[in-house]
Amino acid sequence: MSELPVEVSPVYEGERIRKQDMYIELGGPKVEHKCELVLARSMDEVEDGKISIVGPDISELKEGGSYPFAVLIEVAGEKVEKDLESVIERRIHDFSNYVEGYMHLNQRYDIWCRLSKKAYSKGLNSFKYIGMALIRLFKAEMPFIEKIQVTFYTDPEKVKEVYEMALKVYEARDARA
Repeated sequence: MSELPVEVSPVYEGERIRKQDMYIELGGPKVEHKCELVLARSMDEVEDGKISIVGPDISELKEGGSYPFAVLIEVAGEKVEKDLESVIERRIHDFSNYVEGYMHLNQRYDIWCRLSKKAYSKGLNSFKYIGMALIRLFKAEMPFIEKIQVTFYTDPEKVKEVYEMALKVYEARDARA
């Protein structure tokens, strides 16, 4: 992934970013609304490779701040089924942690991410780079995903909307399990 400003590798899994080393914090215990969600969509509802940012991008967030955060990944493919959403969703944690200088903890409605000052200084100043890494990793690991788009939310009102939707999705999934 040569066009990314940092490396992407399992080597970085488990990397911890301490408060004094963080550029920004996304989600976590100081923030009420945070979540990640994968939704299966029809082929015509997903624009393959699209990365959207709703709210301020990394470069527009104040250093040292903690922000509401949501990640919505929409996937499509002939073999993509609703029952696979949670399976795909659990991989967000692993794949996010492959990004050098980006720490991802927990799942679902309790995510806690930090970006290091070092990664920011190397040029990791946009969610588009994290989105690019996630898209490539998902497609490599799960070839049944034919189309994938990623939306990052930092606008507090939009994060709350996604959070409320996600809680309903989680509840429905848990009821089926």
